[in-house]
Amino acid sequence: MRKPMAKKVLAASLAAAMTMSIAACGDEPAPAVSNTPASTDSTTSVDSTDTTSVDDGEEVSEYTVLIDPATGKAYDLGGVEIIIRDWFTKAEREPAKTDFEEAQYAYQDWIQETYNFKIHGETIGDWGSVAQDFVDYVTAGGDDVNYVFTLHSGDPTMLSAVDNGLVYDLSTLDCLDFSEPKFANGVHKLYTIDGGIYAMRAGWAEPRTGVYFNKQILRDAGVDPESLYDMQANDTWTWAAFEDICEKVQQDTDNDGTVDIWAIGVNEGVMTSAAVFSNGGCFVGQDASGKYTYEFESPETLEALEWARDMFTKYDWNGPEGEDGSAPAWDYYQGQFQNGGCAFCIDQQYCATPGNLFYEQPEELGFVMFPKGPKGKLIQTAQDNICIIPSCYDADRAWKCAFAYSLYNEFVPGFEDYNPYVNTTATGNFDERACQETVPLMSANSTVELQSIIPNLDMGAPFLWQIGPNCAPISEILDGCRDMYKQYIDEANQ
Repeated sequence: MRKPMAKKVLAASLAAAMTMSIAACGDEPAPAVSNTPASTDSTTSVDSTDTTSVDDGEEVSEYTVLIDPATGKAYDLGGVEIIIRDWFTKAEREPAKTDFEEAQYAYQDWIQETYNFKIHGETIGDWGSVAQDFVDYVTAGGDDVNYVFTLHSGDPTMLSAVDNGLVYDLSTLDCLDFSEPKFANGVHKLYTIDGGIYAMRAGWAEPRTGVYFNKQILRDAGVDPESLYDMQANDTWTWAAFEDICEKVQQDTDNDGTVDIWAIGVNEGVMTSAAVFSNGGCFVGQDASGKYTYEFESPETLEALEWARDMFTKYDWNGPEGEDGSAPAWDYYQGQFQNGGCAFCIDQQYCATPGNLFYEQPEELGFVMFPKGPKGKLIQTAQDNICIIPSCYDADRAWKCAFAYSLYNEFVPGFEDYNPYVNTTATGNFDERACQETVPLMSANSTVELQSIIPNLDMGAPFLWQIGPNCAPISEILDGCRDMYKQYIDEANQ
């Protein structure tokens, strides 16, 4: 177990934790960390493993500590208490059950003692109220409690909140460096607006959309299920490779002219979005000035939309009609996959975790990332929650909240590569390679969907739900929503 606090703490830098420039500042030199936003002094650092300056018999911290250049000592936050408020965290932490949790708790205790602050997560409000709770808090001028608010990713309320000056600009806080590994999830890019950064999240990106496959169906078609993992590992898991396997596994097993095992069972909107981003496309982009741009008809996006339409027409069962001729239930494809009616299912990672549909699937399942297109790479889109600081806090208060949040969510020393989603996945119906290969790859290769934050831009009925087997041409679907989407994007830019 790591020591929560050494008897004597030496000055040292914390693995580039707080001294590099934020992402919005390009390649300019990093501002130094200080206890006031305007400081330009440099940070003193000494290697904490250098015991020559330590009196005999003294213990040396196993951690490193940031030094306030104004005092020559560890930063002192003055005993401030900070709450990361959300709708899902117990205020009292559970007892440590693993070596990682023991090390995490010890490290978190150490930073709070070293820098003289307290921090914890706590449920305040509920899933449906958090955005309005934030707006109400700031417009009322706040209170004496120091909060870092957690909101839903892609909440359209945020753009209005930013426009109305309710959200603190994190790019002004020199204790945050968004090029650090803990911010590689890219969530801060969702709300990087006109040079400011208004939201963040530290930690690994949650694994989301991937490709489940029924190993026995693949074997019966002469395809080695392990070959999918091998292609993923050597970066040859492509649209072409996926389509080649789809052609092999789709079968009319009784020769009656009707397909009995389809290649794909899917929510077409989920696969369409995955295809776009896997080809280097997007629906809404952002130019150098921070303005949102219409990208539904970029070459990469159009290529992906046409490919998805073609794949649905060839390999996707459109589902059973109701007795009255009504359309099938939206989630029919999940039962189809569960019952062995298709080889692949494009869906969320949580679907095979305890309590969800694929958890009880009797056949052996595999799970890989969505294949990459000709112009793209293996990638997923993050849908993680965001954390924000109220603008009603003054600069010193906001700096302390950000400093504490960043340290509290630092990768634990000695466990820098530990991804909690690997363990979460292991509790579900996943094989070893999905846990050890696919999940870390998904967390490390993640981007954001800017269309999710544009107010009024409904991706469903006007667009994604129109794309499926034998659907209208993509150009016609776009004709029906192009002007509307451009208007919403223009309004978001005002």
